[in-house]
Amino acid sequence: MSREGTGRQVVVAKSAGFCFGVERAVDRVYQQIDALKAGKAKGPIYTFGPIIHNEEVVRDLEEKGVMVLEDEAALRSLPKGQGTVIIRSHGVSRHIYDILEERDVEIVDATCPFVKKIHRIVSEHSEAGDAVVIIGSPDHPEVEGIRGWGNEYTTVIEDGEGVDKFSLLKGQKLCIVSQTTFNYNKFKELVEILCKKRYDNNVLNILNILNTICNATEERQREAKNIAGEVDTML
Repeated sequence: MSREGTGRQVVVAKSAGFCFGVERAVDRVYQQIDALKAGKAKGPIYTFGPIIHNEEVVRDLEEKGVMVLEDEAALRSLPKGQGTVIIRSHGVSRHIYDILEERDVEIVDATCPFVKKIHRIVSEHSEAGDAVVIIGSPDHPEVEGIRGWGNEYTTVIEDGEGVDKFSLLKGQKLCIVSQTTFNYNKFKELVEILCKKRYDNNVLNILNILNTICNATEERQREAKNIAGEVDTML
């Protein structure tokens, strides 16, 4: 669309806006607010971390009485048997559910279904004794949550240095998954490096390589690249 009076064109990406998982999580919070007003929910309402990285939405929710719990200490200090905690689309570690159940609060789980699937994969392979590699950023909330469904053989790798430091037990099988919002080309590169490595003088025994990057992420990355090549300035 054109900006009147400037002669310049503003191009808006077709995929601009919330992805499915985030939109679903935000909707769940507003639904909970309505349920509380109707006397069908337990208040106060909390989200574990900001429900979305959007200050305007978070501010609007705060004005409607929704409070953000920033860390585990805040969870542990909740009054027992009071309130509702909404888990955002990033998901959380297994032990966070244990804390919430111990506090006897209502839980509204808005974890993105695609992230939930990764939790199940990591949990199943960890219980089977396999090593699990999560390709992603170790400090990202989603990755922290995924890591929390594994065990001591679950490793997060973000770059080549992480691959160099990685090791397997003799005969141990490996499952590789990805953060849903990770860069696909980087994921592919790191998987290739891992597959070329040798452990205990044996070719790496790959059990599963699962590209768990969300389609919405790939679509947005591809569109951002295409638009960046066509415009003078990109925001």
